[in-house]
Amino acid sequence: MTLTPERNASSGGSCYRCEACSVDLNTDRGRTTILSGLNLDIGEGEFVSVMGRSGAGKTTLLRLLGGLLPPSRGSRVTFKGKPVEGPPDGVVIVFQSYGSSLLPWRTVEKNVALGIEGRVPRGERRRRVDEALEMVGLTGRAEDCPWRLSGGMQQRVQIARALAMRPSVLLMDEPFGALDALTKSSLEDELLKVYERTGATVVFVTHDIDEAVYLSDRVLVLQGDPARLGEEVTVDCPRPRDQLRTKESEEFLKARHKVYQSIRTPDG
Repeated sequence: MTLTPERNASSGGSCYRCEACSVDLNTDRGRTTILSGLNLDIGEGEFVSVMGRSGAGKTTLLRLLGGLLPPSRGSRVTFKGKPVEGPPDGVVIVFQSYGSSLLPWRTVEKNVALGIEGRVPRGERRRRVDEALEMVGLTGRAEDCPWRLSGGMQQRVQIARALAMRPSVLLMDEPFGALDALTKSSLEDELLKVYERTGATVVFVTHDIDEAVYLSDRVLVLQGDPARLGEEVTVDCPRPRDQLRTKESEEFLKARHKVYQSIRTPDG
């Protein structure tokens, strides 16, 4: 079965464009500029990771793209050519806090169906849930409650819920950050399978350099305070990827070195 995203733009076109984007937020330091003069383009169907030091504005950028934060005056964010003035249709955010994102009194299948209840007929809803669970390797766990699942499985449920909504874009905020190394690597591979099957655009925030390079077509590094786009690293590793073969390749090591050098530079 193939889960096809609901989108009209042709593959390879522009998905997001940020022009001179700045974001000011109220913090314990008062009104603070988090992002300043940020320019970037994200292509349709591209897998892009966002990195930077703690507090560099990675989550702020994700919320900006998701329409959860407005840009400051003079900034412009467009999604498929249209200004972002709220959450765009077809864009779904997956957070790190999988436990608090799931309803413990609902079964796995009912958690996955949550985003499409009342929006699609029952038969279509069941088909989408079954397909999404199959894609994340949870076929057979539909009747379980989340509290009976491991952390990795709970995160799979959250990803399945996003997939059931047929997104054209997945915005992922450190979704594997709280998981152990083996579970993380397994979910990275599951995510790549989902990415290949759906053709969705993915914007992925992470602190893990190896994870960013392994998953991505490009890695964007935010630098400075306030943050700007300091470096764009293209990852030339061929797809499909493999945890051992890819990470031992010259292309992987070259991209990893560039990202590391960029992040360790204090102010870009």
